[in-house]
Amino acid sequence: MNRRRLLLTGSGAAIGVGLASGSATAAPTAGATAGAVTVTPGDARYADLTSGLNQRWVAAPERIVLPTTTREVVAMVQDAVDRKKRISIRGGGHCFEDFVFNSEVEVVINMSRMNAVSFDEERQAFAVEGGATLLRVYESLYEGWGVTIPGGACYSVGVGGHVSGGGYGMLSRAHGLTVDHLDAVEVVVVDASGRARSVVAGRDPADPNRDLFWAHTGAGGGNFGVITKYWFRTPGSTGTDPGALLPRPPAEVYVTMASWPWEDVSKAGFVGLLEFYGSWLERHKDVSSPYKDMCVWLMPNHQSAGDIALIAQLDATVPDAPRLLTDFLTGLNQALGVSDTPGVPERTGGTHRSTYATTQRLPWLRATRYVGTVSPTQTDPNMRGKHKSAYHRRGLTRQQIEAVYEHLTRSPQNARIAGLVMPSTGGRIAEVGPAATAVAQRDSIMKVTYEAYWYDENDDAANIAWVRGVYADVYAGTGGVPVPDERTDGCYVNYPDSDLGDPRYNRSSVPWHDLYFKGNYRRLRDVKRRWDPNDVFRHRQSVRA
Repeated sequence: MNRRRLLLTGSGAAIGVGLASGSATAAPTAGATAGAVTVTPGDARYADLTSGLNQRWVAAPERIVLPTTTREVVAMVQDAVDRKKRISIRGGGHCFEDFVFNSEVEVVINMSRMNAVSFDEERQAFAVEGGATLLRVYESLYEGWGVTIPGGACYSVGVGGHVSGGGYGMLSRAHGLTVDHLDAVEVVVVDASGRARSVVAGRDPADPNRDLFWAHTGAGGGNFGVITKYWFRTPGSTGTDPGALLPRPPAEVYVTMASWPWEDVSKAGFVGLLEFYGSWLERHKDVSSPYKDMCVWLMPNHQSAGDIALIAQLDATVPDAPRLLTDFLTGLNQALGVSDTPGVPERTGGTHRSTYATTQRLPWLRATRYVGTVSPTQTDPNMRGKHKSAYHRRGLTRQQIEAVYEHLTRSPQNARIAGLVMPSTGGRIAEVGPAATAVAQRDSIMKVTYEAYWYDENDDAANIAWVRGVYADVYAGTGGVPVPDERTDGCYVNYPDSDLGDPRYNRSSVPWHDLYFKGNYRRLRDVKRRWDPNDVFRHRQSVRA
């Protein structure tokens, strides 16, 4: 493939990536219903079920169980509590850290067989089981009712962890976070006496379980119980027509993939590009911007990847959309100091190619499938990886940009790909208050992910050191981490980073939980004490009672 086709292989796995749906202690009982499947070490399927997408993390559990009903999950958790077995819960398998697959795990509850998507007439909301993947949800909602949720781009991410961590994607500037459309959640919890049961917790302020609902709007998986079902309905929606209860995506979108070869990029051009991008996001962070319906992902890859890459998606039905997109692309090229003539196709299915950019006009679902499946770094099951994240309220400073440049132009560390991912946020995300959901970071202009992917275990140390090095240098002025202040706002829980709890890498006075949750952490601890008093559901960065 040429460079432009390789665009999304660069640092693209951060798009829409989330935690698995929980982490706890459980095992199936002999009396579990017939739908459940149990896989043990002697089974040929075992090796395929003991790791996720990141091959740094592999477990050796006594069994993996795959339930098909909430009742089966209750039985599995109850048996685990009775036998004092440590388990973890796998949703889509995209967890960046070892919260799902680690040496302490004895039983893995794999939720993949609980993947139904339907409309619940009684609740007048869309029901999505905890093992469904994002593309399944998008296809089911759109093909069945013409609606969607503003979730992530990677097709195989599981809703179980993606939603519980907040969830964002290509439509979030226009429609907010995924949890902004969450109506209720079903969770298998364990009380103080050790009894497992399922609980439905809703958005209604009168719901006695509303604190449990709130905790699942951004605290991440693995804290309070096993998520078996979500219900979605946009707040304020009325009537009984399912097609009016969630956002309708645009009928058509422009998808632009741009790539600038490193041989065409000078240091001054690189600095200019990132300064332009940051200032552009600052100018267009509000819903009043004509660009509120556009999502952009800038990907400054290591020079060994060959290119700096970008993907942009804009609602093609927006008035003056062709000019808006062309002006943005022209601004990027001017900032880089390169000459190009970007353009957009007028007809559906059309393509316009220039020196550095290819723009297609596609039906929304086709574009969603394309963006979600084209990147090997989102879908390659053989790679190892390390990730760090930061919310930015403002663009990177000149000093930070120069630090990034130095790391991107050093000798490669035997990585398949290394670099940054800088997706736009803002828009309707910022219309929700920091305490309304568990997602406290609402007024950022972008999330920045620092990452590397590689294949060989022998390259672990060098690649992990590269990610740690660039991150430490960029945030050197605040103790090596993006502390909440006027420029940065902590870290994204769905891109977990165990280093945040290590004083060697977090030299600030802000603990890991405040980098994720800020002022919401105290309330999350109250929820933990009420709903998981025995700390059955836990991992290295779970909420502490």
